[in-house]
Amino acid sequence: MGDVAVGARSGHDGEEHRGHPVEANAPVPDGAMTSGNDPAGDQDGPGGEQLPPGGAAGAGESAGRPKKQPRSFWKELPILVVIALVLALLIKTFLVQAFSIPSASMQNTLQVGDRVLVDKLTPWFGSEPERGEVVVFHDPDDWLAGEPAPTPNPVQRVLSWIGLMPSANEKDLIKRVVGVGGDTVQCKGTGPLLVNGKALNEPYVYPGNTPCSDDDLGGQFKVKVPQGYIWVMGDHRQNSRDSRYNQSDKHHGMVPVDEVVGRAIVKAWPINRWGTLPIPDTFDQPGISQQSSASAALTVAPQGVAVAAVLPVVVWRRRRAVKSERG
Repeated sequence: MGDVAVGARSGHDGEEHRGHPVEANAPVPDGAMTSGNDPAGDQDGPGGEQLPPGGAAGAGESAGRPKKQPRSFWKELPILVVIALVLALLIKTFLVQAFSIPSASMQNTLQVGDRVLVDKLTPWFGSEPERGEVVVFHDPDDWLAGEPAPTPNPVQRVLSWIGLMPSANEKDLIKRVVGVGGDTVQCKGTGPLLVNGKALNEPYVYPGNTPCSDDDLGGQFKVKVPQGYIWVMGDHRQNSRDSRYNQSDKHHGMVPVDEVVGRAIVKAWPINRWGTLPIPDTFDQPGISQQSSASAALTVAPQGVAVAAVLPVVVWRRRRAVKSERG
């Protein structure tokens, strides 16, 4: 007889011969397929054992392949460290960064030793600081001259090393924005603080402080903020060296918008002081805003840019799906 197909039981033998019984000793034509229970199937091996598809050759090839050994932890550790550093750099550069509060100039909103998370993403979309925001900015013109550099603790050193916190050598300040480009800000006597002629109710000012400082060192002022600049003040009004006391610098106490790192949005540490840093309602009162329609449009820039960035991807995926259906 010819070669018998190994393991070729079709499962339809009964249907093919229904009503046509086949004699047990009938000869099987050459090349005919037999089930494992047919006498001819005994030639496959002892007990009629069926071989798996591919036969012994296939099994031998599988057995001969070397198995991939998983990498050890110590070999993967350098790769994980590099990935972590790259992610930390990207987060620090484009998303958020942690800052430690070294002084009491923003009490009671922020206490010495608090850690805040600063949003660095929205400025990339053209959004500029708004009144009432707490912002971190680079020292515009030696405001910190003579101030001792803070001594970082071990946790701060680690976070600085991986880029999630600035180093102790970086000179950054944190204050509240009270005036933006085009605003007129004024202090007379002990206050209240006036922005565009509107008196501010400032519940965030340190208890026992007056909104304005009655001194001749800068506490009494009336300034017009140029476009591209902001006027900042600390919440601890009688203990903050802010725009008022730097009017003799090259920017006349103003902070260039380009020097703003980002907006402080969350008090992240210690955990019992966790909370957000919203814009106070006092800056929403009618008549205080002199924003032009162009500058107001910047507040929706992130959403508009996000939509514009996503739309081409959606169109491309839709076209690709249509082509696949036609193909």
